[in-house]
Amino acid sequence: MFSNNRFANAPFDLKVRDPLKIVFYRLSIQSPRDIEREIAMTIFNLQERVAFITGGNGGIGLGMAKGLAAAGASIVIAGRDKTKGQSALSELRLLGAQAEFVDLDVLKEASCHQAVQDAVERFGRLDILVNNAGTTVRKQPEDLTAQDWHLVMDTNLTSAFLCSQAVYPHMVRAGGGKIINIGSMMYVFASSYATPYAASKGGIVQLARSMAVAWAKDNIQVNAILPGWVDTELTRKARVQVQGLHEKVLERTPAQRWGDPNDFAGIAVFLAAPASNFITGAAIAVDGGYSVQA
Repeated sequence: MFSNNRFANAPFDLKVRDPLKIVFYRLSIQSPRDIEREIAMTIFNLQERVAFITGGNGGIGLGMAKGLAAAGASIVIAGRDKTKGQSALSELRLLGAQAEFVDLDVLKEASCHQAVQDAVERFGRLDILVNNAGTTVRKQPEDLTAQDWHLVMDTNLTSAFLCSQAVYPHMVRAGGGKIINIGSMMYVFASSYATPYAASKGGIVQLARSMAVAWAKDNIQVNAILPGWVDTELTRKARVQVQGLHEKVLERTPAQRWGDPNDFAGIAVFLAAPASNFITGAAIAVDGGYSVQA
């Protein structure tokens, strides 16, 4: 891919193969018409990268998986529902992606480690982790049981910690990696019927920040995405359970619509690609303007 003769006078060591240093040097010696194509092909290129996505068989997780696949990544869908998993694989393979399903029960530590190991054995490496698995229990705080609380916290937050621990040594061996935690606008706002959910999503942002600081030395960038109201299986149930929710969301959202899972393809590619190599510990809203509306 790279010609040593072409870079004989480059002011950096080619053995390092830093994609951004290489692309910007190439731009300096190319004609203007090649610049746009060169940037797009290099700083957003995920070829030879492997992404592991918890809960990637539907909703936001599948939308992100499609984006990563379109950018060249191989995809591992990790979850419990094999039927939904196979359906997701079919969609990804139509995009030309190499995609596999691995069994994962995020409530079990051993399963998190085994699923990651299974992915590495199939593809030989692991470069990108998307901590997307999530659930909620919609009750007022006084009506919640300890079981309700632990189910939501363990699914949304503890699983992200366990999967991140499991991928860490593989990313270190690969020379770096990208971890993307799925938070929520509930990190910013409160709701009376989402106490454990909001707590878990606040925690997952702080988890991303803490790991970003700890693992920067290993060239691992860790960031969080804060989705707004997105049309998924989870929020369709919310529209049934919470009276007037649909109208309230449209009224507050400047984009005047609910989000679509495919709206997360672009942010997934950006945070997984070399384009975001100097971004870590960030929490990025993808909400159609919901969080900035007065």
